[in-house]
Amino acid sequence: MSIKDTIVDKIYQMPESLVMEVSDYIDFLLLKHDSINWQSWIQFSDSLKIAESDFSDYLPNLKDYENRLARGEIKW
Repeated sequence: MSIKDTIVDKIYQMPESLVMEVSDYIDFLLLKHDSINWQSWIQFSDSLKIAESDFSDYLPNLKDYENRLARGEIKW
């Protein structure tokens, strides 16, 4: 029996809620190993952290964001 067959058998034994978690994790792994989409996710994640930060950190975050834009780490 191949590893894929073993995994499928295990999935059939799981409740639907856990199967959804497995599906989400598989999507994450596929994204992680697609370098273009992974970089887009990292940029989005970083931007989200900045957007959700406390306003007391606004100016330092803005300077950091501008510096990262200037270095080409993120795109406008």
